[in-house]
Amino acid sequence: MSSIFLVADRDEHGEIAQSTLQAISAAKGLSSSSLTVVVVGDAPASALSLPVDKVVTVSPIDADDDGIYDQVTADLAEIVIKASPDVVMFSKTEFGSVVGARLAFRIDAAFAPDCIELSNETGTVRVTRPVYGGSALAEYEINSSPAVVSIRPGAFEPSTDTGSPTVEKLASALSVNRSVHVSDTVAEVREGVRLEDAKVVVSGGRGLGGPEPFSVLADLAGVLGGAVGASRAACDAGWIDHSHQVGLTGKSVSPDVYIAIGISGASQHMAGCSTSRTIVAINKDRDSNIFKEARFGVIGAWEKVLPSFLATVRDLKL
Repeated sequence: MSSIFLVADRDEHGEIAQSTLQAISAAKGLSSSSLTVVVVGDAPASALSLPVDKVVTVSPIDADDDGIYDQVTADLAEIVIKASPDVVMFSKTEFGSVVGARLAFRIDAAFAPDCIELSNETGTVRVTRPVYGGSALAEYEINSSPAVVSIRPGAFEPSTDTGSPTVEKLASALSVNRSVHVSDTVAEVREGVRLEDAKVVVSGGRGLGGPEPFSVLADLAGVLGGAVGASRAACDAGWIDHSHQVGLTGKSVSPDVYIAIGISGASQHMAGCSTSRTIVAINKDRDSNIFKEARFGVIGAWEKVLPSFLATVRDLKL
């Protein structure tokens, strides 16, 4: 029987994040597997009813280690070496991207990030992930064990099953010599749904021309129950915070609907949203690459299109 370790992400309230529930669905698709969820810090209430075999807790993250994760990496390496699971899974979040890569290096394992499909019917782990900025999909076969993978948020539906896993607390005896310390942390104050969890994402790019139009995008996202995203160009210009950035160097999203307004559709941006179920583009440049990616497109200036679009959506929601 193969075994899987899934390292959980936690939301801003300390509970198990939606991205982890999605990763559980991915893990459940593997054949003949036992599933252990590893939680950093004490297990929250939401971890005690996960549909898994076991929940293991490790040392919490210290304030001066947040974002670096020296202790978590060391703890996980110790657990994985002792337990020898076949697969170690993360969500492709900031935490999962950093710790997954560091863990794979520490234990000399293969690391496949940003996966949208996962299987092991042939006895080896096969993954599919976007490449070339999301313009193509590549399949990889991992012959070494353990395989360390991260799952793109939104690529799988979150698990709604429940269970009663056993809980084990591991106290680390490792003393990590940290060469880097976090001197300060600035937390973003955010309202509404997380960008990674949103079913609808309304994103703006360089074509908006400035920061003011993002308030209109926020209105549209609010009516649709979604979140606001942005291209790197808009974030670099200071029009919106980088926490909203979607793309190769930003966040990966897979909403039901991705509305791209004033975004050219460069490969670096599409790498973060190419797995969206439906892409809607609004752009005045009819030759823009975004129209090659979109299922629906409107050629026109956002100033003329967006107000009537927003009004229509409001009328339909009444």
